[in-house]
Amino acid sequence: MSIQWKGVFPALLTPFTANDEIDIPLFEKNLQAQLDAGVSGVIIGGSLGEASTITAAEKEQLVKAAVKYVNGKVPVIMNIAESTTKEAIQQAIDAQGWGAKGLMLLPPMRYKSDDRETVTYFKAVAQSTDLSIMIYNNPVDYKIETTLDMFAELIECDNITAVKESTRDVTNVTRLKNRFGDRIKILCGVDTLAMEELCLGADGWVAGLVDAFPNETVAIYKLVREGKIEAAASIYRWFMPLLELDIHPKLVQYIKLAAAQTGIGSEYVRAPRLILVGEERERVLKIINDGIATRPKL
Repeated sequence: MSIQWKGVFPALLTPFTANDEIDIPLFEKNLQAQLDAGVSGVIIGGSLGEASTITAAEKEQLVKAAVKYVNGKVPVIMNIAESTTKEAIQQAIDAQGWGAKGLMLLPPMRYKSDDRETVTYFKAVAQSTDLSIMIYNNPVDYKIETTLDMFAELIECDNITAVKESTRDVTNVTRLKNRFGDRIKILCGVDTLAMEELCLGADGWVAGLVDAFPNETVAIYKLVREGKIEAAASIYRWFMPLLELDIHPKLVQYIKLAAAQTGIGSEYVRAPRLILVGEERERVLKIINDGIATRPKL
């Protein structure tokens, strides 16, 4: 299955049981909600999937479960966020063996590589697999930016075909389109900028709050593509207080709480993260419950 990199791609949560084990039945319940909403693919083990705390064996478990459950309906994409080139290459090889159809690839973790090192790292992983690759460009959180000049080098690899655009600079969509046309598909990676970037020509949306509100997320994407901007904006305005939960250091806890409230997730997180308590939990819960109470009819 070739990946078109168009549409909504949920960055899936990793659900845990109370005993800190992967909750496959709940994982499948959320997957079904995503499929019912009409997503174009699913991403395993990203930041929202608690990439920094799940093991390689758990990632294998999640990818294989997703591949089996979706049964070819949509592609399964695995995230790679590793500290060494060697381990990143091994994960790319493993992902293909587990049935993934694509990769989301972050720059090296922990070490702040320079431009040459980053390009070399990305190319080494791309050359180790024929899976389609989406570069995750998030200098705000990961301190390494993939510049336009770096992309000019990276597209020498035929399978580097997309970018998760998370620079927070919406003009980057236009710069990428001007320089590369359709050679690099652009997916917005920041929930609070999604409609703006879709209107500017982004091809898709790697979404976070979709884990709790899949139908509304897909509706915004489809309405923008149909040119029904005011209808999309009406949903987007309702959604914004919820979407802002995606741009906080505790986005995992916040979005897991939202998914629990909508019945397709749970609050359990893996330490050192802790379940929300006290005033913070009540504040976030109010945002979520206010959103649920005023949920638009689609």
